[in-house]
Order: sequence, then structure tokens, then C-alpha cells
Amino acid sequence: MATRPRSSLLTFGLLLGSGVSASQAADIELAPVKVQGEERGGYQSETASAGGFDEAALLDTPASITVINESLIKDQQARLLSEVLRNDASVGESYAPIGYYENFVVRGFSLNAASSYKINGRTITGEQNVALENKQRVELLKGLSGLQSGISEPSGVINYVTKRPEDVRSVTVSTDDRGSGYIATDVGGWFGSEQQFGLRANVAHEDLSSYVEHANGQRDFLSLAFDWNISPDALLQLDVEYQNKQQRSVPGYQLLGGTELPHHASPKKLLGHQSGANQVGIDSLNLNGKFEYRFSDQWKGSVSASRSKVVIDDYSSFAWGGDTAGNGNYFSPNGDYGIYDFRSPDDTRRNDEVQAAMTGLFNTAGLGHELTFGTSAFRRVVNQREPINAFIGTGNIDQEPENFPRYNGKLNDSHRRLDSRQYGLFLTDRISFNEQWQTVLGGREVRLDEHAFDKDGNQSRQTQQYVFLPQAALIYKPVENLSLYTSYSKGLSLGGTAPWFALNSFETLAPTVSRQIEAGVKYDWRRISFAAAVFQTRQAYQYAKPDDAGTYTYVQQGQQKNTGLELSANGWVTSRLQIAASAAAIRARVSGSGTPEYEGHQAINVPKLRASLYADYALPWVDGLAVLGGVQYSASKYANRTGQVEVGDYAIFNVGSRYSTRIDGYETVFRLTVDNVFDKRYWRDAGEYLGDDYLFQGAPLTARLSASVNF
Repeated sequence: MATRPRSSLLTFGLLLGSGVSASQAADIELAPVKVQGEERGGYQSETASAGGFDEAALLDTPASITVINESLIKDQQARLLSEVLRNDASVGESYAPIGYYENFVVRGFSLNAASSYKINGRTITGEQNVALENKQRVELLKGLSGLQSGISEPSGVINYVTKRPEDVRSVTVSTDDRGSGYIATDVGGWFGSEQQFGLRANVAHEDLSSYVEHANGQRDFLSLAFDWNISPDALLQLDVEYQNKQQRSVPGYQLLGGTELPHHASPKKLLGHQSGANQVGIDSLNLNGKFEYRFSDQWKGSVSASRSKVVIDDYSSFAWGGDTAGNGNYFSPNGDYGIYDFRSPDDTRRNDEVQAAMTGLFNTAGLGHELTFGTSAFRRVVNQREPINAFIGTGNIDQEPENFPRYNGKLNDSHRRLDSRQYGLFLTDRISFNEQWQTVLGGREVRLDEHAFDKDGNQSRQTQQYVFLPQAALIYKPVENLSLYTSYSKGLSLGGTAPWFALNSFETLAPTVSRQIEAGVKYDWRRISFAAAVFQTRQAYQYAKPDDAGTYTYVQQGQQKNTGLELSANGWVTSRLQIAASAAAIRARVSGSGTPEYEGHQAINVPKLRASLYADYALPWVDGLAVLGGVQYSASKYANRTGQVEVGDYAIFNVGSRYSTRIDGYETVFRLTVDNVFDKRYWRDAGEYLGDDYLFQGAPLTARLSASVNF
């Protein structure tokens, strides 16, 4: 039973930081509201909510889902999504510069900032670095999710699950080998005459000392979670989080002459540095709420809504192209590059979403049914100025550039660039034939009303489209802890945006259809979970198509087909050793594009093999002390679409430790992590962004030390 919080400690902490089981025997229950603290059970997770409309057992979910829980996030001292997703070998970075929001590829396809990121199942704007302080876990649904999400990418969906109220009072402080400072508090409790109200607050401040010179920054974060047990059958949950981050964006390298990797590149160098350049500011606000009501032991309903808004002020000094303005989108053969004064303030993205759903259990003709149906509405709005990208001088990768006069002209006016509205009706039925066989049949009818506008605010495209997105799966469980499945899905993805150098620059293309087939096996053995999946996904190929005149037009032509195998193991190998392991082999090919040099080889920035291993071993001779460590491996990958330039393979080793003790009666945990312990130089990201190829080096050796105290 939760106890009433001590108000003095609650005040101190706030100031300091300034679905449903398939078994028909089970009754429907509302989501639990009084969760436990940090799970000492380890890195294994048995349920997730990303694969359906409610939390469900992974064994009963016919999809490949990775869950990174709070225990693993804390042990790795992760602050960014890239540090979380490195635990899944199917994920790679694709234009994820320091000081900007991160982008990713999953199974060789890019996530979409408009639709691929969620908090508690509701879609948020992805143009932000979502804070982790108030997150209980991060879920990655790999592959198509059209039934659950409507418009979505074939890569998958990231779902952040927030912490719920509980009696907790903790403080965490941290620093690293570069002198960064970090403090965070987690404070919560239950109150009211019957302890029916729950509140939890997370606050954090971080002074960022980057390993890249001249790229320091700061971050402030605040979140509140509120639960109200209105009655035994009614529950209201509300969440709000705000974050402000200020940091200089670090430009990526580009190919020398378009054909050669940069020589002697340093991960610590800030290309195009201008002392007068401003930091990139990202303000993000995420709101969501959910009301659940249980009508009977078999039926319950829910209504949820969310708003997510991000405002980006980008005044970057950017390194791009050759030694004169517009001289190709690659550095000169000798390492010269252009320096551009880039200005794009008030870049505003907003997502609004509402959903109503009903779930019920019943039997017909000897078959068990778990039926979910409902409706949803989603709107995405983008307001932007046409960016200023003024050439002001040149630099070289081996030298510190001189300061050049900044652009002093006017900014362009802000205009509506996209207004996309999506309405959906969905239905899914999990049919149980017996204890061994289940099938999941469902679909979503989507109506899309989308208006795209040019740089002057004039409508350039109007799309009204009706699409039915089916999903079907078959599950076989020969024994209770073993599940085999096969599935088919169809999805609708938002069209890409044309790069600035294309004849149709900044145009957002019409949505595209994707298709996927997948088969997999999941096995829980004692305290460890194993999973394997094979898949094939097809999507229309979108790219800047060159012509004989040397110009480009952004088109949808041909298709990209990715085929792969994924393996994973998470949990306790022995009573003292636990692991989180993952491997992925992917073959990504383009066909029918009309540009032969882009075909017949692996797609850009997609290695054929990735692997990840993280381990935690509790030492038997020192109570509370554990040694941690792991390795990430990536095979070589192409750095341009023609497949002429390849970055090498690499293996990165990490070590660390965790020590749990009590100091003056308070539970205290010390953590030390040392990433890239051998200070390896490697290209972590060879992706493309708005039609340009970029290369980002991985972080050098980085040590981080933290202490957490629970009061």
C-alpha cells in the first residue's frame, strides 16, 4: 500500500531540480497505477505496448519488438536516444549530429520525424531529443505498424513509456571526463483522503561539455505525471514535459571530391567554426492524457489525446561543398569546404492526436475473441521560413578557419508549409482456436487530407486519399513459453521532402505504400528471452534523380527491398550474469529507379551485419558490486548512393561498474561507464540528409561517473 509522502522532502526535491492478455480466462483490468521502483529483475522485459492498442505479452505479439527498460538505461547512463538504441543491432544513425535532433534507420529504412515517435502510444514531433529522466522504458517496434499507427514508416516506431506516480524521492548527480555537470531529481507520492491522487515530478539540468571543440551547451527539463483513481472502474492519467536545449550544431564531413574519405579527420574538430555563430535552440513541449473506464469484467474503453510542439531556432555556421559557393555537394579533393551562414529561426512543428477505443473479450462458436475497435484523428502542421544559407568564406579540414563577416540581411517570412490531417477507423480481433493456435486479423481505414505549400506559402499540392491498411498474423504456441508467428502488413508512409538543390526544392511528395512479410520465433527459458525474425519489406524509392543537364528532380521511382534476419537474447544467463544481445543481417537493394548506378549494390549507410552485446556480472566477493561492459560491431557500409565509397567496419568496446550500498541509511548507487575504451576512430554515420551525403565520426573515449541517492 502506498504511503503518504513527506511534504518537506517533496518540496526539497522539486526545488533542487528547478495489450491485454490473449487468455480468455483473464478479466480486463485497467492499467496499473502504482508501479514498483527500479526493477532489480534485470534487462529482460516480458510485455510491451508498442505492438498493439494496449500492453501485451511479447510472446503473444506477432512482431519484432525490443524493450530497453529503466535498469539498462540507468546502467549505461544514457541521455540520448542514440545511446539507448545502440542495444539493437537493427538500428543505425542517419544524420545524427551533436547539437541537433537525431535521425535513425531501422532495418535499413529511415524513421520519419512526423510519425515514427510516440509517448504512451500517441504521436509526437520527432524533431527533438526526447528526455529520458521520466521514462520507464523505450520500446522499438520494428517494421510496419499501419494498423496501430496509420501513416507510418516501414522502419518501425519508437514508443516512450513514462513513469507513473509512486512514493519516490531521489537525486542523481553526474559528471564526465570533460567536466560536464548534471543533476536530476525524481519526486513523487500519493495523496488524498483515499490515496486516490498520484503525482510525480522529474526535473533535470545539464551543462554539456562536448568532446567537439566550441560545441558546449546546456539543457533544462521538467515533467509532471498525474494519476487519479476516480473509482475502481475509472482511471485518468495526464503527462506534461518541457525541455529547452541550447548547443552548437556540429556539421558533418563530406567526401573529398565526391569520391574519397577525408584523411586524418578528428572527431573533436568543429568544421566551419565561426566565433559569432549562435547555438541551435530546441524548445519542446509534449502533452498527453488518457481516460480508461471498465464497463464490466470483459469490456473496457479509453479516450486519449496528445499535443506535441517543437520550435527550432537554427543560426548555424555550416560546412558544406567546395571552396566556392555552389561548387558541388562535396568537399574539394584537398579538403577545402565552403562556410555558410545558415539561418532558420521559428521552425515550428506541431502534432495533435486523439483516439477512442473499445476492447472486449467474448466467445463465439467455441472460439475466443479479443476484439479492439475505435477511431482516431491526427493533424501535423509545419510552419517555416525559407532558410537563409549565405556563403561567407572557405575553410579546410586540417586548419582552424578565420572569422568571416556574417550575413546581415533580412530573414524570410514564415509560411505554412504542410497541413496534414489523418482520420482512421480501426478494428483488430485476436482469435484463439485453442491453447496452441491464435490468429490476429485487423485493419485500419485511413482518410488522408494533406495540403503542401511552397516557400511563399502558395499551395503546391493537395492530396485526398483513402487507403485500407490490413494486417494478418498467425501464432502457434506448442508450449506455453514458445511462440512462432508469421505476419503480413501494409502501410502508408508520408512522402519525402525535396532537397534545396532540386528543381522542386522543399516540395513534400505524396504518401507511399509499403508492404512487409515477417516470420519469427520467441522463447522464454527460465529468466532469459530469445527471439529470431526474418523479414522482407518493400517501399517506393525516393531520391533526387539526376538528368543529362546536371540538374535534379526529387521523385518517387522504383523500389527499395530490404531482406533481413534478426537475433536477440535478453535476461539472466546465470544468477549473477545478465546480458542484452542483438545481431542483424540486412540485404538492402534498389531496383527500377531509372538511375542504374544506384542499383545492384547495398543501399547507402546500411551495413550487411551489425551486432551488440552488453553484460552485467555481480561479483560474488563484494556485495553490491557489479562489472559492466559490452561491444558494438558494424560491418562496412557505403557512404554514397552509387556505392563507390565505403567506410570501414569497426568494433567499439565499453566497460563500467555499478556499486550499490547504503550511506547514512539511504540507498545509494554509484555508476562508472567508459565508452570506446580503446579510443577507436571510426565513421559511425554515413547517412544522407536532404539529398546530401554526410560523414560523422564516433565519440572518442568517454568516461562518465554518477551517484544516485534514494531518500
